[in-house]
Amino acid sequence: MSAKKQSGHGGERANAGRKAVYNETTKAIRVPESQVDFIKNWLLDNLKTNHLSDATPTLKAIAVQANPLKTYRIPLATERVAAGFPSPAQDHVEHALDLNEYLIRNESATFIVKANSLSMLGAGIDIDDPLVVDRSLQAKAGDIVIAMIDNEFTVKRLMIDQNFEPPKVWLKAENPDYDNIYIEEGQELLIWGVVTFNLKPMR
Repeated sequence: MSAKKQSGHGGERANAGRKAVYNETTKAIRVPESQVDFIKNWLLDNLKTNHLSDATPTLKAIAVQANPLKTYRIPLATERVAAGFPSPAQDHVEHALDLNEYLIRNESATFIVKANSLSMLGAGIDIDDPLVVDRSLQAKAGDIVIAMIDNEFTVKRLMIDQNFEPPKVWLKAENPDYDNIYIEEGQELLIWGVVTFNLKPMR
């Protein structure tokens, strides 16, 4: 016959154990093993982002992944098209382009973000335009970026003025109706990702 050891540690205590965050039951889900790291990182990024501010987000980010089982080989003309009548030679297409490979450089770091202002209208970005954003790219001067300042996201062109020491970083609006953003002392600037494509429909 065994007896439980009495001590100041161990044993069941009222309200012991990990506390529930959402005060509701949990449910296990199954995901492909190859996607576990991507999903965990995506969830962590979004949890951090959602806890940064209680304000309505100005940008909507959607994870996007290429589907290797669905490949569309789009005919690619070898000649450039002039702003006139096409050349008859372009009827003979020998190359094909997979849009997954063309649009997505780093699958696990690529997101679709929809803009929510007209501040970049001069760069061809309108409200609700779907922007392809690569978070793995190192932003450089002149890039259009998704930036976060004071817990708010914005789409702007990254400018770096080398005439200062250290170089002065600011964000340029491509619309005269909107102000540029200059980083003040005490403000924190985070470059969330680099915009690589604007998937604007033409009709």
